[in-house]
Amino acid sequence: CWRRPRTFEAAHLGDAVRLLPAVEPGERRPWEARVTGDESVRGSVEAVSEKLAFVFPGQGSQFVGMGRELVERSPEARAAFEEADEALGFSLSRLCFEGPEADLQLTANTQPAILTASVAAWRMLVAEGWQPRYVAGHSLGEYSALVAAGSLTLGEAVRLVRQRGEAMQEAVPVGVGAMAAILGLPAETVAAVCREVAGDQICQPANFNSPTQIVIAGHREAVERAAAECKARGARLTTILKVSAPFHCPLMEPAREKMRQPLTAASFAPLSIPLINNVDAAPITEGAAAREALLRQIAAPVRWTESIQFLLGEGIRHWVEVGPGKVLTGLIKAIAKEAGHEVTLLQAEDQAGREQLRERIVGASPTTD
Repeated sequence: CWRRPRTFEAAHLGDAVRLLPAVEPGERRPWEARVTGDESVRGSVEAVSEKLAFVFPGQGSQFVGMGRELVERSPEARAAFEEADEALGFSLSRLCFEGPEADLQLTANTQPAILTASVAAWRMLVAEGWQPRYVAGHSLGEYSALVAAGSLTLGEAVRLVRQRGEAMQEAVPVGVGAMAAILGLPAETVAAVCREVAGDQICQPANFNSPTQIVIAGHREAVERAAAECKARGARLTTILKVSAPFHCPLMEPAREKMRQPLTAASFAPLSIPLINNVDAAPITEGAAAREALLRQIAAPVRWTESIQFLLGEGIRHWVEVGPGKVLTGLIKAIAKEAGHEVTLLQAEDQAGREQLRERIVGASPTTD
């Protein structure tokens, strides 16, 4: 088994995660990381399973009040919000906890807000001793997953996603693009409809969320034509989404180009935990590959169904959604059911659920002192 010292120093919590003592499933080992500029972080690596993955939500999971309960009971979560506030130069924490909702819904605010709430939840899990085999994030959530894997610092990540939100918002004039959710048709049918109705406009799948939940994006008129045709072909539901831009399609090429320089300048460390990326639905462990995947995903579809199918094939059966909302929980449940697998799904803030899962993994209560 690969081993690390029980006590160590780190420049930031991402480095601390990379240096955590590795343990075998069922083994417990205490650790203490003294993080520069912060209090020491203590815990025990104990909730380890070859069947465990952490998943991080994307835009759409935000709500006023997210993260507040975490901050009230977890000093690690509180420190995450404080770091984000400092990195951005304004009180993101107040926006998350108190709103106003209209400001929270602005893409440039939504993205760092969700990322910070997700990282806060992850830090609480780290302090309790949780250690997944894989991480994955949906769209924006890939940045959160990279923080969890020790590739990006929280400060760098929140600055990047704020720039990403601004670039994506500015890429297409308001009203020119749209997105629509198509439920009840297979991905092949939805893709075919998009090709048939696009004409000289852009219309294509943007999120392969589950076997029968596909989000399409492109020019508004083409998206509306595709949604109507999908309904005519038997879709259970088609809904034009209330989003500020047509994400994850070629209309986002200007945003991708704007993000090239910030991503190139950012420091990406090797990942301590393999990440299943959105654009290829494949594992990556190198910082350069993580940077390149983030750049490509801006204008490319999110291959979430394939990502979860890959993890199911790797034997993952326990899933913790680390961040606000339950969107990913529902998607993973549908994908696992389609594949014929029974899985355990819970939210990071579900204390009772965490304790039950811990018992299944290690048969022991947490040790954090």
